[in-house]
Amino acid sequence: MSEQSLDLSRSWTEAEYLALGELDVRTELVDGKIQVSPSPSRPHQGISRHLANLLEPAAFAAGLTLFEAVDVRIGPGTIVCPDVLVEKLSWASGVAEAADVTLVAEVTSPSNARWDREEKKERYAAAGIPWHLLVEPERRELRSVTLRLHRLDGARYVEHAVAGPGRTLRSDDPFPIAIRTDRLVRPLP
Repeated sequence: MSEQSLDLSRSWTEAEYLALGELDVRTELVDGKIQVSPSPSRPHQGISRHLANLLEPAAFAAGLTLFEAVDVRIGPGTIVCPDVLVEKLSWASGVAEAADVTLVAEVTSPSNARWDREEKKERYAAAGIPWHLLVEPERRELRSVTLRLHRLDGARYVEHAVAGPGRTLRSDDPFPIAIRTDRLVRPLP
């Protein structure tokens, strides 16, 4: 971690933000302001990992690369960290550019659900990212999820496919997708 103090009250340039390096807290730069989020829970990370595992073979077959929790620039002074990102085949270091991203996926958490469902999704659309996948875990017992796949239509996303608990999300675009929602969660003993 950088020795520089993480002053949340001031504006940051992208260069200053990126110079912080790896931090021991989860951050995003939004309109020049650093936003700090709690670390994701184990169920959140498990859902994200299972989703990535299920998407990766078809994404790779389509010439795309999948990453978890990497930075993407979606506008001036705005660098966010989606839970899953699918982009043109690349192992380049640094921040991904929205123009290279095919799909972003966000797993909602109690602390960020509104941000992921509304403003962050709108910002992804404004950045021109063609596909957005929202993963909404049922919060009482975290034993089921709903998947909502959105495609960019002009300047906004429209719902392309949805799968509730126990159902399969299917789409031929942006690459073949067939994910049973119950494969994203693991039953407790």
